[in-house]
Amino acid sequence: MPNRTLTILYIDDDAALGRLVQKMLGRRGYAVEHVLDPQSGYARIARGGIDAVILDHDLGTSSGLDVLAELSRSEGAPPVVYVTASSELSIAVQALKAGAVDYVVKTIGEDFEILLVSALEHSAERTRLMRAKEAAEREVREARDRAIVLLAEVNHRVANSLSLVSSLVRMQASAVKDAGARAALAETQARITAIGNLHRSLYTSEDVRTVDLAAYLESLVGELGQSMSAAGRTPTIRFEAVPIQAKTDKAVSIGMIVTELVTNAIKYAYPEEPGEIRVSLSRDADGATVLVVADDGVGWTGQGQATGTGLGGKIIGAMAKSLSTTIEYAQQPKGTRAVIRIENDS
Repeated sequence: MPNRTLTILYIDDDAALGRLVQKMLGRRGYAVEHVLDPQSGYARIARGGIDAVILDHDLGTSSGLDVLAELSRSEGAPPVVYVTASSELSIAVQALKAGAVDYVVKTIGEDFEILLVSALEHSAERTRLMRAKEAAEREVREARDRAIVLLAEVNHRVANSLSLVSSLVRMQASAVKDAGARAALAETQARITAIGNLHRSLYTSEDVRTVDLAAYLESLVGELGQSMSAAGRTPTIRFEAVPIQAKTDKAVSIGMIVTELVTNAIKYAYPEEPGEIRVSLSRDADGATVLVVADDGVGWTGQGQATGTGLGGKIIGAMAKSLSTTIEYAQQPKGTRAVIRIENDS
């Protein structure tokens, strides 16, 4: 039995037996409060401080099973030891199914006292374990909530910082006279934007472990179009996607691949006049994520000497490797169609 005195509520319409149980359990170190009817029992339980309930089956105008049903609907109700003068097994089964932690048959002599004390000790231990479990779960939830708030704040600040860096790069690009330097700065800004948008998606997400990939890429593609327009190119970018959740590390790699493929299409697909670039996100029959970036420009098969510095191609290759996949360039009469298939996490 625990060191502290346990407070027991005894619900029984028999006043004489109530006094007997109070005296009997009092000798064992329990504090017993007796009420004669269920309503008084509900009111006492509501005030708190009850460690266990001894509930009689026959309460005159009502049954202890009705009281059990009522208590089962109350959150945090104390454990109930069910007692009755009947030895019918069906009553015991009904009481245990209704939520009683133990069942004791009233008898004459010491057996009733021994069995009742044993049942109370069992219920006290169950109460202790239940409260310890609830406390531990509450601490875990509170720690998790604090961690989520802190992580959201970190992502918020990172996103703001990257947005500031992106703005500075854009300002620098607008001040540069050389077209090549201006284009390089626009690409740098696009890469910063890709990562910044991810952090922005994270601090607005309910689950920071995953990202709404469709919403993230839609925002990314929109900002890519704006940044390239500021650099002197006016692309038409169409985006289609189905809702897909992706882990954060995968979303970073996918965002960088989209940034480089779209940037390359804007720069090289239409040398004479701007054309359409299409980005789509879907799932195939096996459930894998399929990303497609396509255009109707001069065409590129992934073979031969790359135009420009080749940095974009290196970034695409590194990001694809981190996703355990490769970029496939589909053969078609006109334009470029880059396809990336990403397996789901097992």
